[in-house]
Amino acid sequence: MKFLLRNIYLLFIFLCYNSSASVTNDIQILEPVTWEFDTVKITDTEYELVFTANIDPKWSVYSQEIDGFGPIPTSFEFSENLNIEFIDGVIEDYTNRVTEQDPVFDMVVSKFYTKAKFIQKVKIKDKTSPVSGYLTFMTCDDTRCLPPTDIDFIFELGSSTTPTNDDKNSNSSLELLEDSNILLYGYKPEEVIAYKNKSESEVSASTTIKSKTLFSIFGLGFIGGLLALLTPCVFPMIPLTVSFFTKQNDKKGVYRALLYGLFIVLVYLLLSVPFHLLDSVNPDILNEISTNVTLNIIFFLIFIFFAFSFFGYYELTLPSSWVNNSTKGETFGGVLGVFFMALTLAVVSFSCTGPILGSLLASSITSDGGAWQLTAGMGGFGVALGLPFALFAMFPKVLSNLPKSGSWLNTIKVVLGFVELALALKFLSNADLVAHWNLLKIEVFLFLWFVISACLTLYLLGVIKFPHDQKVGKFSFIRICSIVLAFSFSIYLASGFTYNSETSTFKPLSLLSGLAPPVGYSILYPNDCPNNLDCFKDLKSGIEYAKKVNKPILLDFTGFACVNCRKMEEHIWPLSSIDKIIRNEYVLISLYVDDKKLLPKEEQVLVKRSTGDGFRKLKNFGHKWAHFQTEFFQTNSQPYYVLLNPEGNEILASPVGYTPSEEDYLSFLRSGLESFDSKSVKFNIN
Repeated sequence: MKFLLRNIYLLFIFLCYNSSASVTNDIQILEPVTWEFDTVKITDTEYELVFTANIDPKWSVYSQEIDGFGPIPTSFEFSENLNIEFIDGVIEDYTNRVTEQDPVFDMVVSKFYTKAKFIQKVKIKDKTSPVSGYLTFMTCDDTRCLPPTDIDFIFELGSSTTPTNDDKNSNSSLELLEDSNILLYGYKPEEVIAYKNKSESEVSASTTIKSKTLFSIFGLGFIGGLLALLTPCVFPMIPLTVSFFTKQNDKKGVYRALLYGLFIVLVYLLLSVPFHLLDSVNPDILNEISTNVTLNIIFFLIFIFFAFSFFGYYELTLPSSWVNNSTKGETFGGVLGVFFMALTLAVVSFSCTGPILGSLLASSITSDGGAWQLTAGMGGFGVALGLPFALFAMFPKVLSNLPKSGSWLNTIKVVLGFVELALALKFLSNADLVAHWNLLKIEVFLFLWFVISACLTLYLLGVIKFPHDQKVGKFSFIRICSIVLAFSFSIYLASGFTYNSETSTFKPLSLLSGLAPPVGYSILYPNDCPNNLDCFKDLKSGIEYAKKVNKPILLDFTGFACVNCRKMEEHIWPLSSIDKIIRNEYVLISLYVDDKKLLPKEEQVLVKRSTGDGFRKLKNFGHKWAHFQTEFFQTNSQPYYVLLNPEGNEILASPVGYTPSEEDYLSFLRSGLESFDSKSVKFNIN
C-alpha cells in the first residue's frame, strides 16, 4: 500500500509541476543521486552505519524532517534482527542542509545540496549478523521531481567496509550478490553466449512493429475523441466556440481557429509528459505499477464509478474555481485568449471526457508501450476533438447544419457507461491473474461480458431505462444498427464457449485477446500452458529436461497482464505450421515477469540494479524473471522470445519480440532449428 500511495502521489506532483517539460528521448535515465554505505567502528560492539548521498548540481534530497503534505522525506527501514540494538534513531548531519522556500511544493522545507549524510548507531551481539533494510528518498530540482526511490542496503559489520553504488569489490557481501546468479539461474551472465548488436534488418523490423502499434493506439485515441464530441458535456461547447470566434478580428480568424485546434491537441499531449519522466527513472516502473494488485483493484472501482456517472446517477465535476480561472483567461487578447478558450473546453468537458481519458491512461500504463502509447493515444484524442472545433471556429455557418442537443446525446453517454463497465473487469482480471486468486476465470469473465452486452441490447430496445432517459419513440436507423451490433456481439461472446478439440481449450476470441483471461485459465478445461502445450515455468527444470531430450529451448518472457503475449499465444502459436514446431521441436520455458508469488527465502537476495546504481531485493518470481531478462538479454519488454541450445548458454538466432506475422515467426523458429542442427551460428555478447 505504501508503494501504491507513493506512486499515485507522485503522479499528482508530476501533473501539477512537470506539464511543461519536454521529452526528447524515451530511454533517457535520470540518476542525479548515488548512495554510499560505510561503517565506523566505535568499540568492539558498537558501530555507526553511515549513509551518504552524492547529489548532482541543482538537485536536492529532502530531510527526514518534513511536515505537512509536501515532498517525501528521506526515511530508513531496518529488517528485524534480534542480534542488533538500534541506539536512538537515524541522525542527519546538518552540513549542506538548508531550510528554504521550495519552488516545486511552494512551502518551506529542509533539504540537502551536493551531499547528505545520515548516521545510525547500533550495538551488536553477533558480528556475523548483517544489518539490512532499505532507505527511501526523493530528489527534485527547481522544476521537477523524480519518484521516491527505494535503495536496499546491507552492512557486514565483521568487515571494515560495505557495498557502495560505485565500488563493485568493496567487500565479500557483494561477491555473494554476484554469485546469486548461480543460485537463481544456474550460471552468470558472462557464461552465456548472448546476442547484443542487432542487425539493420532486425532494428528496422522492430521499428516497423512499434510504429504500427503507436499508429493503432493513435487511432483508438482518435475514436475516443470522436465519441467525446458526441457527449452532452462537449457537444454544447460548439455554440460557445462559435460565439467566441465571431467576436474576433476577421483578418486573423483562420489563423486563430487553427491555433485553437492546435492548443486543444497540446493540452491533451501535455497530460502524457509526466509519464515519460516516470518511465525514464526506472524502466520497470510502469510494469510494476500496471501489475500491482491494489492499483488494478482501484482502477476497477474507478471504472465502475465512471460507468454509473455515465448512467446518470451522479455527475463528475472539477472544482468550480478551475473552471472560473480558465474562463477568465478567455478575456485576454490574442494567442493567450485562444489558449484559455482551449483550456476551458478541456476543463468544462471533463465530466464526459474524464472517463474516456481514464480508460486511455489505464490501458497505456498496463500495456507494453508505456508512455509513448499514452502520448499517441492522447494525440489521437486531441486531434479528433481539436479538428472539428477548429473548423467550427473557422466557419461558424457550419454550425447551422448540426443536429440540436437532445436525448440522443444521453443515449451515447449511457452506451459509454456500459463500455466502462466491461473494461472495469479487465483490471479485476489482471489482479486475479497475478495474485493467483483463481476467481475470474474465462467462463466467469465471458458470462459477465455477455450479461453487459445483453443489457446494452435491452437498453437500446427501451426495456432498461436510466435517470435521464426519455421515452423511446420511433427507432432511428442508427439506433437499429446499434441494436443489431450489440446483439451480434452478445452472440460472438457466447461463441467463446465453443470447445477447440485441437488445443483442448475454449476457442479464443480475437477481439478479446489481452482483455479476457487466457483460455487455459478455465474452470472446465484448465491448462497451465497455452494451447495445451507442454511447458516449464522454471528455468532450471526446463534446461534439465532440454538436456535430457536434446532439444533446443524456446524461452518465452511473458506476463499475466501482457496484451501482446496473449495475442501471440492465442492467434499465432495455434497456427498449424507454428504449433507443430513448438510442440515437437522445442522445449518451451515460459517465465512470467509479473508473477507476485513470493520466492523461497533463500532466493530473496540482493542484486545489482540494471541501471548500475544501487541494489534491489528480489522478493517474488516476477522480480526474479524480470531481473534475469534485463541482466542476461538487456531488454525488459514482453513478449520476448529467445532460442537457446539445450544447455541454455548459446543463443541460436536473433531474439524477437511481438511478431504478429505467421511468416516472420515461422522463419524465426526455423532459423533456430537450423542453427541447432549445424551448430555454426553463434552470437557473442559480453
